[in-house]
Amino acid sequence: MAVAWLEDVRSTDLGTVGGKAASLGELTGAGLPVPPGFVVTAGTYRTFIEDAGIDEELFSAVDVDSEDSAALEAAHERAHELIVETEVPEHVREEIVEAYRSMGDGETFVAVRSSATAEDLPDASFAGQQETFLNVTEDDLVDRVQECWASLFSQRAIYYRNQKGFPHDEVDIAVVVQTMVDAEKSGVMFTSHPSTGDPRIIIEAAWGLGEAVVAGAVSPDNYVVDRTTGEIETMTVATKKVMHVKDDETGETVEREVPGDKRDQQVLTQAEIDRLIELGKKVEDHYGEPQDVEWAVAGGEVYMLQSRPITTIDDGASSTAQGESEDEAESDDDLLLSGLGASPGTAAGAVRIVTKLDHLDQVSEGDVIVTEMTMPDMVPAMKRAAAIVTDEGGMTSHAAIVSRELGVPAVVGCGGATRTLEDGQMVTVDGEMGTVRNGTLATDDPVVEPGSNDDDPVGTRPKPVTATEVKVNVSIPEAASRAAQTGADGVGLLRIEHLVLSLGKTPERYIADEGSEAYVTELMDGVRTVAEEFYPRPVRVRTLDAPTDEFRQLEGGEDEPDEHNPMLGYRGIRRSLDRPEVFEHELEAFKRLYEMGYDNLEIMFPLVTDGEDVAAAREHMASVGIDPTKRDWGVMIETPASAMGVEDIIDEGVDFVSFGTNDLTQYVLAVDRNNEHVSDRFDELHPQVLAIMGDTIDACRAAGVDTSICGQAGSHPEMVDFLVRKGITSISANIDAVADVFEKVDRVEEQLILDSVR
Repeated sequence: MAVAWLEDVRSTDLGTVGGKAASLGELTGAGLPVPPGFVVTAGTYRTFIEDAGIDEELFSAVDVDSEDSAALEAAHERAHELIVETEVPEHVREEIVEAYRSMGDGETFVAVRSSATAEDLPDASFAGQQETFLNVTEDDLVDRVQECWASLFSQRAIYYRNQKGFPHDEVDIAVVVQTMVDAEKSGVMFTSHPSTGDPRIIIEAAWGLGEAVVAGAVSPDNYVVDRTTGEIETMTVATKKVMHVKDDETGETVEREVPGDKRDQQVLTQAEIDRLIELGKKVEDHYGEPQDVEWAVAGGEVYMLQSRPITTIDDGASSTAQGESEDEAESDDDLLLSGLGASPGTAAGAVRIVTKLDHLDQVSEGDVIVTEMTMPDMVPAMKRAAAIVTDEGGMTSHAAIVSRELGVPAVVGCGGATRTLEDGQMVTVDGEMGTVRNGTLATDDPVVEPGSNDDDPVGTRPKPVTATEVKVNVSIPEAASRAAQTGADGVGLLRIEHLVLSLGKTPERYIADEGSEAYVTELMDGVRTVAEEFYPRPVRVRTLDAPTDEFRQLEGGEDEPDEHNPMLGYRGIRRSLDRPEVFEHELEAFKRLYEMGYDNLEIMFPLVTDGEDVAAAREHMASVGIDPTKRDWGVMIETPASAMGVEDIIDEGVDFVSFGTNDLTQYVLAVDRNNEHVSDRFDELHPQVLAIMGDTIDACRAAGVDTSICGQAGSHPEMVDFLVRKGITSISANIDAVADVFEKVDRVEEQLILDSVR
């Protein structure tokens, strides 16, 4: 089947229908007011490109350096051409049209929205990456579906996936077709503050269709509501110059000026605000986490158009600007502009006014971009900027969302920033307070780097004292400072492959071009950054574990094996033992760091099968001069074989084992978590997965070997409860989950104590 109906879709269907459609299906199933519609499935797109024979050329075309703007543009144009100029099979066309006709009289206006399978995820929103078309009818429906498919390879989408490490050939796209809501007013709602996570509902509203708000074309009304009391804490009624509406003659979406009597009029009535608060609470309760919701009002009814997790909450954000005292924050002598604080942090730099895309080349590292509103093509320049300031836009404009993802302070909706500020002028931007001030901060006050935070991300909550250690996962050295501020007991997983992949070449090619000494130095520098930040807390570093498809994207990748399923192939300790020269260069980096005094480092070997693998790895440690009896080292338990043979592994002298639940789960259940047809069966809490982990913990406790978990499941409350009760030594969680894991561990341990004395 090419299509699925929203009423039949749930979050477990993400691999089939994408993030947006899965969310709409969940909302529909929860009884929330969602316009009816259907989904052209992700499998339909994949079958389309494969049966047409354009898939290989498509993925080859987008395999470019995303920092090269010319190459990025060329990649987008070729990908778009391949998809839109290929004929959609007749049976697929007929099924889409038949579903559309069943929605009404055959003349229904619909919204056609992209729904990628890597979208609206907890750690990457991919917001605004793909196309949306409004007021579409049957004549253009299939063409618009193809345009949505092609938008999977827009410049911004290619760039963003590269930054987030999502392989292009592993992301598919579905398309949502929904009855249009002819909105009289619309906007967005955050069920918690998008930067601080405070229990405040933030509503933004404008006249007409919501695209004007999301695109930042209009400065919307802004309402901040105490979620507990329902009281409006602050209300800003903006001057709304434009609105997006449906043209009655053509049916197309057009931009019109807002009538004079409505420009400064409050958009929402109290009853509508109350209804949105009610729905916002229901949405967050349903998902169990803060949500970013798009809504519309038509005919007196409020409709939910979309909901995605808020991915940008900074638990350590403070109510006062970073690097600025309360007294200074209240001083208006140097205040130039005020707007909405859309992305937290404070940064100072020279103003660079951007009115045309041609101006982007003039943006240097550390400049403050000042523009009417940002566009997707600006993302590479935004990454270089110290801060972003826009004339228009709200908390869900492109500028706001991308700035939060990049960790760049941003103030949006300032009104006249491009007219008030001068090119080259030095300013300080406070993305928390929403201010732009003249000059730089006083020398006594440090400028906070974009994305950094001087406050403890655990927040004001005291850190519990627990018998079970709570550690943190770190992917890149740049995150070490923020990770250390969580108060975690150490690093449970530092992935060395991110250091290697960032070199842009396979290890073999890099060593051939730059020399082995340069390779060792690169690894040392990256690991040392984290070890130093956490010293003397332990830092557990996993040796190289990147599948061959990731290496194939690098220079020298043509020499990598072309594997049908790289996750089951040439990776982890298998690759290391097969290429001992490169493996020993990694170990040499550890040896030198030990000699420099970083005795808090622990070495961890991935994807071992049995004691023989462990013994071989130990011998390589010894051969470079690392004494396995004097340094802490261990292995990942990611295969059923390693779990069932853990006694043999213990006999080889390991100090710890750590569960990698992503791999362990898919190998125990024979479920490829990236396969849309079976991904709903991927369950880290499956009884047999838990049984294997429980037996491994029992064996290790009997032998005096520490146990840990460093997979994604370590952040899940149910898994924490199980592991603490089994007696695991430590749990390593994602940065933003450390505080919650501390609290969960504390509660479970308290319950165990109570149970023992009752």
